[in-house]
Amino acid sequence: MRFSRETEDVVRRLRDGMTRGVLSFPLTSLRQDGGLDLESYRAYLTGQLSTAPGAGGPGAVFPACGTGEFFSLDEDEYRAVVEATVEIAAGRLPVVAGVGYGWAQALRFARIAQEAGADALLVLPHYLVEAPQDGLVEQLRQLARGTTLPLIAYQRGQVAFTPRSLRRIAEIPTVVGLKDGHSDLDRLQRLTLAAPDGFLFFNGAATAEIQARAYAAVGVPAYSSAVHAFAPEIAGACFTALRDSDDAAVDRLLRDFYVPLVELRDRVPGYAVALVKAAARLRGLPVGPVRAPLVDPGPADLADLEKILDDGLKLAGARHSHAA
Repeated sequence: MRFSRETEDVVRRLRDGMTRGVLSFPLTSLRQDGGLDLESYRAYLTGQLSTAPGAGGPGAVFPACGTGEFFSLDEDEYRAVVEATVEIAAGRLPVVAGVGYGWAQALRFARIAQEAGADALLVLPHYLVEAPQDGLVEQLRQLARGTTLPLIAYQRGQVAFTPRSLRRIAEIPTVVGLKDGHSDLDRLQRLTLAAPDGFLFFNGAATAEIQARAYAAVGVPAYSSAVHAFAPEIAGACFTALRDSDDAAVDRLLRDFYVPLVELRDRVPGYAVALVKAAARLRGLPVGPVRAPLVDPGPADLADLEKILDDGLKLAGARHSHAA
């Protein structure tokens, strides 16, 4: 597998980062009227990245992706979020911006991200239609023709690559990896075996810590962590326990924090983002509400979330800082 020198440098930095910390997907701060609150986003992200990789901090940061409500950002807002992320990250860790919709729209966002200084792009699933394998491959080819940034394909929803298609996209000079959100470990194992040396794989399952051990068993130890968006202490404790094969600690965190969080998440569509934002607000983090079509949790769910959060922070040896 051969990359350009610039692409190889990004791959090297990503590979190094994913061994030292979780992949962070920051929230996008919004005002109560729904407008972008860039000042609050900058303050929030500065706190999120204040701890170095290897000491509990993230290994890479992915702004304006699913957790960051990419689907509801316009191009000006997207540019502002990516620019702020690049400035705050300051080269300490890779910045991978989300792009999506059809290839033409994805390319518009890709060009903005490249101008803003992003290191790579996470290609979110295309909009609305199901597509054959040839179309999924061509979608990435079209995008790769329009940007020099390295691309990480994200398979979830209507996007699922076969091993043959995986080999085909790996031949595209700037496609460097695959993030998986299907949790089909049989299929994923076939994909990892089909991939060329040096191809990157990421666990992108919802609340990925729940399945981290299973993913690692098929050769995919790196994972994204929505929990890092509101409780880096918990995300860091789980990453450390997984890294050190401390099964007792992992089991405690899963049983007493992650599983209850997932059960609460599954109550309402869209809670995968809305609960994360609500938990961040409970900790006094300046992230604001979600945008429609998502909805913020009601009082009963917030009370349950606060208890789950308290339990997780106690397990991680941290303290719950209530919002003012």
